Amino acid sequence: MTKNLTSPSKYDTARLQQLDRDHYFHPFTDHKALGEEGSRVITKAEGVYLEDSEGHRILDGMAGLWCVNVGYGRKELAEVAYQQMLELPYYNSFFKTAHPPAIELAKKLADLAPAHMNNVFFTGSGSESNDTVLRLTRHYWATKGQPDKNIIISRENAYHGSTVAGASLGGMKPMHKQGGLPIEGICHIQQPYWFGEGQDMSPEAFGIKAAQALDAKIQELGEDRVAAFIAEPFQGAGGVIIPPASYWPEIKKILAKYDILLVVDEVICGFGRTGEWFGSNYFDLQPDLMPIAKGLSSGYLPIGGVMISDRVMDVVNKGGDFNHGYTYSGHPAAAAVALANLEILENENIIQTVKEETGPYLQTRWAELGEHPLVGEARGVGMVGALELVKDKGTNARFDDKATAGALCRDFCFQNGLVMRATGDTMIISPPLVITRSEIDELIDKARLALDLTFEALHSGG
Repeated sequence: MTKNLTSPSKYDTARLQQLDRDHYFHPFTDHKALGEEGSRVITKAEGVYLEDSEGHRILDGMAGLWCVNVGYGRKELAEVAYQQMLELPYYNSFFKTAHPPAIELAKKLADLAPAHMNNVFFTGSGSESNDTVLRLTRHYWATKGQPDKNIIISRENAYHGSTVAGASLGGMKPMHKQGGLPIEGICHIQQPYWFGEGQDMSPEAFGIKAAQALDAKIQELGEDRVAAFIAEPFQGAGGVIIPPASYWPEIKKILAKYDILLVVDEVICGFGRTGEWFGSNYFDLQPDLMPIAKGLSSGYLPIGGVMISDRVMDVVNKGGDFNHGYTYSGHPAAAAVALANLEILENENIIQTVKEETGPYLQTRWAELGEHPLVGEARGVGMVGALELVKDKGTNARFDDKATAGALCRDFCFQNGLVMRATGDTMIISPPLVITRSEIDELIDKARLALDLTFEALHSGG
């Protein structure tokens, strides 16, 4: 195994790790394991690379958490934040108040979003965006005189954030076990996960079957009680689950029969991940509400939002106060950085390059990993990919001890200079959109090495 040492470290890693153990309570972390192993301390980043406190250079195959679309080290974004903080570091947007950065960003988002979406409610994160979706959906129907039309249908294994509303909208059972979730008025239907749940039929037939679960649930609950259906264009944290081609057209047919809202969660897909500005463009969807975050600012400052269709705004504008909001909604520095980030995506033709050049190249190279004896399926779109790790390539049988192979592979990746995430025994990537062909080659080489080491460890009993 090789380590990518680029420079001597100026950090006392042991000291930082001990302080971390003593004081920092991390999200989504086994703190017993953290205490035993110590944290990875990231100190620097440039382009698609991270550097840790010991000087190791690491290719970030996850763009942070799906968000650093324009890559690290963009000095122009730091300068925008600095200048805005000098002029107006903060003011709220409650009670009929606004400021130029939020106003200009709202206009820019209206220009980029699907044509029927011309308003945005600003938040601080994707989780807050989906909390807002819950509140706004129910406010919409109550304003229309239908307060009992308040159930939101989601999908199993979906991820919509980790706040109470976000985790409830999501369909991840381990999250539901902590805190008595989901809250009332949210239910879940089958996910369109052909590899995991539908290999006994064709992808096309399975996609239709999974979509028809929505129709069945609406009929079971009653159209007069169902407020909305929420879904990611493809499931990100659930394992980069890309629906069969038949799925979204069937969902659209079903929704056309009913008076319910469509919420398309673009927190991961938005701002170029598929090679289009939004996953809704890629899959030809017409959402009523569209949560956004992550790539909106490329993670440089926390900001999110909900794009709102004209249909919804026409109603809520008649409903008096919307008694909902956040201290940092439309934060001026975050809004200014987000606006500058969108201009970078446009001016450097980053999304077009993903669509026409680097996205297809990544998918071609990624598909080569599907030939590995440990891989049952390699799939992807644009700048995301997934590998299904299997015990038996002939039958696609899974490992008995779920997540062992994934955890091994993830650790081998990191030891050899690559961040690749494990979701159970599914390995996933989502690199910065600015990754080059040569960097894609490096990613593939390091992923293949991790697969080789994982295969060897599993079959040697190591």
